[in-house]
Amino acid sequence: MPSLMKFLHVLAAMAWLGGVTFMLFALRPVVGAVLAPPQRLPLIAQVLQRFFAVVWASIVVLLLTGLAMLLGVGMKNAPIGWHAMLGIGLLMFALFGHLYFGPFRRLKLAIGQSNWPEGARRVGQIATLAQAILSLGVVAIAAVFFLT
Repeated sequence: MPSLMKFLHVLAAMAWLGGVTFMLFALRPVVGAVLAPPQRLPLIAQVLQRFFAVVWASIVVLLLTGLAMLLGVGMKNAPIGWHAMLGIGLLMFALFGHLYFGPFRRLKLAIGQSNWPEGARRVGQIATLAQAILSLGVVAIAAVFFLT
């Protein structure tokens, strides 16, 4: 069972962080260079809508498997890296919640109103929050490798 929990945990982290990496370093720069805002912003919003469904599922899996592994060894016995990962993970979840219910919601509203400057501003906010989430994810992974 511990191997299954680790596998699911790593798989969920890969889906989330890999998707963020793709969005930031592949999709966003290309559509920014190729498409005008009336085409670019709806495309980004639709891609994010699908990706965010994956992120929500990943968050559920990360929480369930992470807590199962922590409780399986006992909080007192868990390595400090695991505790660091839990704290960083909770911060990542909170940032994603803000991203989803704040800038992403406002991006969809701006697109509905054909307010392209506002939509572009919201995409910039989403990218900034995604960069923070990606950075925190790297730190969380490093904590497990170097603090256990």
